[in-house]
Formats: sequence, C-alpha cells, structure tokens
Amino acid sequence: MNTREVLGQAARLASSGLLLQVLFRLITFVLNAFILRFLSKEIVGIVNVRLTLLYSTIIFLAREPFRRACLSGSTQRDWSQTLNLLWLTVPLGVFWSVFLGWAWLQLLAVPDPDVIPHYGTGVVLFGFSAVVELLGEPFWVLAQAHMFVKLKVIAESLSVILKSVLTAFLVLCLPHWGLYIFSLAQLFYTAVLVLCYVIYFTKLLGSPESAKQQVLPVSRMTDLLPSITRSRAFVNWEEAKLTWSFFKQSFLKQILTEGERYVMTFLNVLNFGDQGVYDIVNNLGSLVARLIFHPIEESFYIFFAKVLEREKDATLQKQEDVAVAAAVLESLLKLALLTGLTISVFGFAYSQLALDIYGGAMLSSGSGPVLLRAYCLYVLLLAINGVTECFTFAAMSKEEVDRYNFTMLALSSSFLLLSYLLTHWCGSVGFILANCFNMGIRITQSLCFIHRYYRKSPHKPLASLFLSPVLLGAFALSGGITAVSEVFLCCERGWPAMLVHVAVGALCLGVTLGTAFLTETKLIHFLRTQLGVSRLTDKTT
Repeated sequence: MNTREVLGQAARLASSGLLLQVLFRLITFVLNAFILRFLSKEIVGIVNVRLTLLYSTIIFLAREPFRRACLSGSTQRDWSQTLNLLWLTVPLGVFWSVFLGWAWLQLLAVPDPDVIPHYGTGVVLFGFSAVVELLGEPFWVLAQAHMFVKLKVIAESLSVILKSVLTAFLVLCLPHWGLYIFSLAQLFYTAVLVLCYVIYFTKLLGSPESAKQQVLPVSRMTDLLPSITRSRAFVNWEEAKLTWSFFKQSFLKQILTEGERYVMTFLNVLNFGDQGVYDIVNNLGSLVARLIFHPIEESFYIFFAKVLEREKDATLQKQEDVAVAAAVLESLLKLALLTGLTISVFGFAYSQLALDIYGGAMLSSGSGPVLLRAYCLYVLLLAINGVTECFTFAAMSKEEVDRYNFTMLALSSSFLLLSYLLTHWCGSVGFILANCFNMGIRITQSLCFIHRYYRKSPHKPLASLFLSPVLLGAFALSGGITAVSEVFLCCERGWPAMLVHVAVGALCLGVTLGTAFLTETKLIHFLRTQLGVSRLTDKTT
C-alpha cells in the first residue's frame, strides 16, 4: 500500500469517526443531561472521579503501551506473535485490578454509606469491567491496523448509548440502588463493546467471499487466540521492548492525563460535591476534544507510524513520504489551531448558558462557569498537543522515547505539586491552570522534536502555527462582541434575550469562519481532498 492510499484511509477513518461520534455523542449528551437532574453532586463525584479513575487507570496501564507498540510499523508481520503479545494485557489487567482495587478499598477514605451506599461493590465491579474490556484488545488492534473504519466508532458509541439508557432506566426505577446502578451499567458497557468486536470478526471470518477477509492475517476465530509453536518465539521481542518503553511513558502520561483526579482522590483537596461539579464541567469542556481531536490523533498516528521509519532521520527516508507527512502535519496543526481558537473565543461568552441548559442551577451557579471558561483555554492547548504528540510518538526512535520518559517524569512531579498549590490558592480552577502549564511544556517538547526532525529538509510544517492578521482580527472582534452581548443579554433576562445572545454569537461565528475560508486556502484544499464528504461514500465498514 503506497503513502497516498495510507493517507486516504487515515482520512476516511478520522472523518467517519467525526460524523458518527457527533451523532452518537449528541444522543448520549441528552441522556446524561436528563440523568443529572436526578443525582446528587456527591454521587456524581464518587462515580465520575473515584470509580472512573480506578477503571481508567487499570485500562491505561494495561493496554496503552501495547496499543502504541503493536500499531507501529507495517501490517506485514508475524501477527501470531503480535496477538500473543496483546493477550498479555489480560493478566496484566487482572494484576492492576486487584492491586488498585485493594488500594481504593483500604487506603482511601470510604464515603458515608448512608449518603453513598454500596461503595465496596462499586470498586469490585469497576475493576472487573476493566478486565472484561481487555478481552477485546486483540480484535481492536487488528481492526485498527487494517483500517476498519466504522467498526470502532459504532462499537464504542453503541456501547455508550446503551450504558446511558440503562443508567437512566435504573436511576428512575431503582434510585435506592446507589452505586449498584453505575457499576452494573459500566459492566454492561464493556461487555457490549467486546461483543461487538467478537460478533463482527465472527461474521467476517465466516464469510470467505468477503474482500476484507482476504486481507486479514487470520482465517478463523481460533487464530486470534494465543498460540505456542517451537519454530518461533512466543512474542516479537522488538515489539516487546518497544512496549516496555511505552509502558514507562504511559505510566507518566496517565498521571498527567488524570492528575487532577489523583490529587482529588488521594489528597482530599475537594469534597465529593465539588469533585462532582468539577468533573461534569471537565467532561462537558472536553466533549469537543473527544469528538474531534481524539479521532484525528488516533487515525493520523497510524498514518505517521506507517509512513515514517523510526530509526531514520528525515533526510535518509523516501523524500516523497517525508514531504507528504510534512504537508499532512502542517494541515492538521492549522486545523487544530483554528478549532481550538474558535472554542476558546466563543466558549468564554457562552459557558454559563451552556451549563444552565445542560445541568440547571447546580452547574450554572457557583464555580461552574469560571471552570468552563478556563477549560476553553485548555482545549486550545489540547488541540495542538494532540497533533504534535501524534507525530512525535510515531517518529521517535526507541532511544528517543526512553529519553522523553525522563521529561515526562519531571512533568508528572511538577504537575502534582502545582495542582496541589493552585487548588489551595484558587479552588478547583487550579486544576485546569496546572493542566494548561503542563500541556504547554509538552507542546514545547514536541515542537522542538518536529523542528529538529525537519531541520535539514525544505519542509516547514510548523509555519502553520502563524495566522494571518486579518483572521486574528476577526477572532478578537468576535470575542469582544460576544463578551458584551453576554453582559447585557445573558443569562437571567429571559429566553428572548438569550436567543438574541445566541444569534449574535452565530453571526460572529459565521463571519469568523468565512474569514478563515478566504485566508486559509491550503487548509481548505486539504479538507476537501482528504476529509471531504465524498470520502464517506467509499465502501467501508
């Protein structure tokens, strides 16, 4: 498969993921907004912070390094060794589930059972659900490596929707169940997710006439199970070494990604109610990051990993591949910058209105609007960091990955300290400020690597981070107008005034996007040729 075909598949994966995830997330958004009106802040804090942190920590430590290592390089490999390596995520997940479950039960303060019942059962079921999800890891990696565009998006989105429906039903019918509700819903989510992959591959491998079945390295379901032969090693040791390097990095990255939850959980800087409000705002603020940035980062990481060779400098690789990678990186950086700026500028004036619509007075009063405004700035940094690290991790050699781990260690330590100090100084918004600081350092590290990588080549992908004065002026004008509109029209002056406020924002947004369309012609060409709607008409699954 040549570079252009790989780029086309990565673009289709990203664009299909965007459209389908927007549809499914909107449904989930409505269901969650409905559920919030029947829950206390304390329940939300325990479920969304403490129990979800347990689940995400197990999942991240057990599978993230395996995913990054096994998705690097060509699909032309000994897949039986790769699958053997992937199955090791299950015993590793069992270990982390038992160890961390013990820590959550024995080392952390147990909430009042009269306010939040069944905490112990919640810890056990959330840990077990993580192990269940790891059973689908070989299927997930095989699907991603062979660009099965819609499978991942449909499986994950369907699981989330069914989980939300089950949660809403149990909250309405059996509210006295407490944490049983969310524990059963989480277990149901992971079971449905794994079943989607198993059913898909069962049907695919049972149909010899399928075109996709012909390109797979396995011909029957038993080929996906661990296998031992005397003719070769159980795993590919190069992949295993790379996995270990990514494991050390993943451990540190998890602290950076979920650092505020670790501080809240282990240092008790906020009560469960404040934790609940912070987490809701955090999830709402990161919605765009999950919908747009994550699919793009995940899809184009695969593209860069396939096109670029880790151990070679840019001048020693095929120049056509290097040029295409530079052009793609330049366009992705510009797209991330414009999207992040748009969210930051318009999110400032519409944070309170968004929270009032989503969760009512519980969110729109108090610290909620300030938190969401700060998060809008953080989204800009998230957008840029997602693209830069996507390229950096795909192009780094093993030695460079190991060196980067030391930087991540310093970042992890500084983040935890900074979070603790800023939270005591300015409350829960201190978590977001600490995240912004550390994200800025990570972006700087990645930009330095990209600059060094293309230093001896004629390509300058980082030039995309500079915008035209006209477009910057449009953003500044829109930010000023919407801020004034919020003061006079929102949010306690009735629905007519709020609708006018929304109309003002829509007009400013239209002018800003029109200016971007006229000034960023290279980006528009990239979007039309690679992420256009016509790509979705291809026969993909």
